[in-house]
Amino acid sequence: MTLLNPNMAATFPPPVMEARRWLDGVSFSDNQPLINVSQAAPVDPPPASMREAMAQFILEDDASHLYGPVLGLPDLRAKVASVWTEAYGGAVASENVAITSGCNQAFAATIATLAGEGDEVILPTPWYFNHKMWLDMGGITSVALKTGEGLIPSADEAAKLITSKTRAIALVSPNNPGGVEYPAETLTAFRDLCRAHKIALIVDETYRDFDGRTGAPHRLFQDASWDDTLIQLYSFSKAYRLTGHRVGAMIASPKRLFEAEKFLDTVAICPNQLGQRAALWGMENLGPWLAEQRLEILDRSQAITDGFPALADKGWAIEGCGAYFAWMRHPFGMPSDQLAQKMVQDLGVLCLPGTMFVPEGDDSGKQALRIAFANIDRAGIGQLYKRLTQLSPA
Repeated sequence: MTLLNPNMAATFPPPVMEARRWLDGVSFSDNQPLINVSQAAPVDPPPASMREAMAQFILEDDASHLYGPVLGLPDLRAKVASVWTEAYGGAVASENVAITSGCNQAFAATIATLAGEGDEVILPTPWYFNHKMWLDMGGITSVALKTGEGLIPSADEAAKLITSKTRAIALVSPNNPGGVEYPAETLTAFRDLCRAHKIALIVDETYRDFDGRTGAPHRLFQDASWDDTLIQLYSFSKAYRLTGHRVGAMIASPKRLFEAEKFLDTVAICPNQLGQRAALWGMENLGPWLAEQRLEILDRSQAITDGFPALADKGWAIEGCGAYFAWMRHPFGMPSDQLAQKMVQDLGVLCLPGTMFVPEGDDSGKQALRIAFANIDRAGIGQLYKRLTQLSPA
């Protein structure tokens, strides 16, 4: 008999890996190569200047090969605190910053300090599937908060879902999978709600570097008591193409990080030393380069909007677009999980169906597709739309 934790057995397979299996046995012609819009991760390596700096770290910095502080390099923590203080207009100290092995680990560490089996965390839907998966693994109930028009969640609706078991509300902005940027007023309302109920507000800002707005996207850090409620998560992977080096951050109260250190020490002991040095080097040297990358991503987002009328004429609708993602509603009777697999066969397009981002029984997922467009340029987006207009399920 195979022994298996029932919580693990109840957790669905990783969606990106599941979708990749749809490619098995499928060949693509030179005239119609695969367009992969399934995963929100840079496919290019870091810029050459960063790789040269990393090579020097490997050769000359012996500490880059050794264990380091569990909560991360002091210089990187201090740099994040300084940049965040300036960017958000509030006070963030290095003691508020922990460096983690990617942003998913930051979420896992956060939840480890907040909730145990039988507790509840509220997630707006469509939700980020890895958040749902981690909660499932811990026996923590994900309470679905349906979003309204424009995929913006409502604090008033969330208030109706809070129980004695609720430990946190987790938001992602700019949103994965919807792409939408939550208004500052929305985040403030959620902060006030969470503070009133003495629960945590988790704000995952993995895609903050590609927010289309100028200035601070919210005022949460301007509150002198921000760390009694707010826990912010961040990823260096998207900003500096460090996906393989796994570097993220958790910004919270020192007391919260003291507890998170127990989890982090047990799981990884310390974040990737080379990745941390690269992240710090990037923050110190790649400001203009990152600004150019942001403009390119914003241009691709605009290309999604500019080209959409061709699909709108065929009954499609776009419900959210920004950062790396577009959330589209298709006009067909076929459920999106079947439609997405058919798109691989018929169009050479790999994307994720909306069913992977909503609870079972939520029919909204059957009509939706998530398009992760950050790895295709304007010409590629044009080719994507050309293929989608040809889609006609039997």
